[in-house]
Amino acid sequence: MPNFPKKSKYTLGNKIDSLFLDILELIFIAIYLPREQKLPYIKKSVGKLDLIKFFLKICWEIGAIENKHYLILSSPLDEIGRMLGGWHRQLDK
Repeated sequence: MPNFPKKSKYTLGNKIDSLFLDILELIFIAIYLPREQKLPYIKKSVGKLDLIKFFLKICWEIGAIENKHYLILSSPLDEIGRMLGGWHRQLDK
């Protein structure tokens, strides 16, 4: 993650980056699977998104990211969460 302090960049920053890539990969796979096989990938995506939110909150609490950066990142993450939640509910019917 850019603009991260050096002491957190290679720990929390790398973990958050890795989780973002994992979510992208899981969603990409889920898009091309038959409907009955998508749900486990969406559930994993939701779990990883929750981990990103958790790690970002830790970064904010320890001062690794400023309030404004935390707010800038939180809003799209909430929107992604709503989208994944809708997809999950649709598949769960």
